[in-house]
Amino acid sequence: MTDDYLARIGKLIRDARQHRGWTQAQLAQALATSQSAVNRIERGHQNISLEMIARIGEALDSEIVALGYSGPMHLRVVGGRRLSGSIDVKTSKNACVALLCATLLNSGRTVLRRVARIEEVFRILEVLHSVGVRTRWINDSADLEIVPPATLDLGGMDAEAARRTRSIIMFLGPLLHRLDRFQLPYAGGCDLGTRTVEPHLQALRRFGLDVTATEGTYHAVVDRSVTPERPIVLTERGDTVTENALLAAARHPGVTVIRNASSNYMVQDLCFFLELLGVRVEGIGTTTLTVHGQAHIDVDVDYSPSEDPVEAMSLIAAAVVTESELTIRRAPVEFLEVELAVLEEMGLDHDRSPEYAADNGRTRLVDLTVRPSKLEAPIDKVHPMPFPGLNIDNVPFFAAIAASAHGSTLIHDWVYDNRAIYLTDLNRLGGRLQLLDPHRVLVEGPTRWRAAEMMCPPALRPAVVVLLAMMAGDGTSVLRNVYVINRGYEDLAARLNSVGAQIEIFRDI
Repeated sequence: MTDDYLARIGKLIRDARQHRGWTQAQLAQALATSQSAVNRIERGHQNISLEMIARIGEALDSEIVALGYSGPMHLRVVGGRRLSGSIDVKTSKNACVALLCATLLNSGRTVLRRVARIEEVFRILEVLHSVGVRTRWINDSADLEIVPPATLDLGGMDAEAARRTRSIIMFLGPLLHRLDRFQLPYAGGCDLGTRTVEPHLQALRRFGLDVTATEGTYHAVVDRSVTPERPIVLTERGDTVTENALLAAARHPGVTVIRNASSNYMVQDLCFFLELLGVRVEGIGTTTLTVHGQAHIDVDVDYSPSEDPVEAMSLIAAAVVTESELTIRRAPVEFLEVELAVLEEMGLDHDRSPEYAADNGRTRLVDLTVRPSKLEAPIDKVHPMPFPGLNIDNVPFFAAIAASAHGSTLIHDWVYDNRAIYLTDLNRLGGRLQLLDPHRVLVEGPTRWRAAEMMCPPALRPAVVVLLAMMAGDGTSVLRNVYVINRGYEDLAARLNSVGAQIEIFRDI
């Protein structure tokens, strides 16, 4: 075995031992060996046989030393623990990926502050690197510097990374101003059923972009003679559709009016960033945006994306389902007001600090303290609406919250084809959820959560909901293959552990 592999095995063994609460001496006794031998094994300084690996696995009752394949990341969750203290909300995942795509508009240097270090961001960075963009983490890896090249090398694009994120679709808006012809891989991301890109293409055709899709690739051709001569009316009030239209309008040398635009948090962050680039945007926060574009943008900018309201909702739900008192700091309240109104109706006991400004100077934040509450099911169904309605991505968290309440709650997730189906995974943890159709789930509460071992749902928010239920259930659960959670959350397990959870990260060898 190589020294690197021995060190990896040693770290996995040490983590499994500490998770069980054993000392090195206790493990040595179980193995009929010496403490110094265990110490050498854990430091990667001791050759170790397959027989010894199997014995360690049996002693620790740990799948961390399962043999035969290298596997993805898993979580082992000891449930039934109360959370306490305070936890900060990280910057918005959806804003950060849109801003990374928007840096392609600028020939100058961009610095984005406190960028979420998540898999979705890493995939976009891999794509940017592959086409010649220079990026580096600065200020103790807290901030991200982006410098685009004079000419992009789209022929060198990392197609595998591009296919693992839906955000690649937002390259269309910036690229149509830089190239007459280009190709992009099909967009990937969460498995949420059929999500057509046609609304994107309808909006971008007004800027001369024509796209045909063949063999897993979008083939784009730009007709420079075509410009939007009348307002663009989006056929759906989607977030990424609006962002793509904004990105195209930003470099169009004229005035573009976008109607039926999303006014959600990531769209507002993008508008604030465009204003730093010298692009005037009227109507921010409304459904009609008027964009005064600039044909050429070459400025050095420094921007701080705001906090993530969906992560804030995740943490609120964590406090509710574990019956804990927890303070969620830096919560973007203007994008949580409907959710909080529904929770108040259900009986949530909570306090809010006075409002204060986010680092972008525009978004309103509060600190929320959530306390154990006797919740009642809401009278009306829980369903999403475009902002300022209940956020689409916050709907799944109400499944876990409703399961903690007394009574029946109807959840209607009308946006995605099959996300509601994944919520029924909660039944394996003691939930009582009845799937009425692919979009509607009836949730009965309250729930006595129990431990289970299961695969992670392939959609981000339902996956986190399952994790929260595991935190509430007595016993030890295992959630396998949590890549999808890492797509949208930075160090979620460690951060939850900091407020009292007991979640161990492990991998199969």
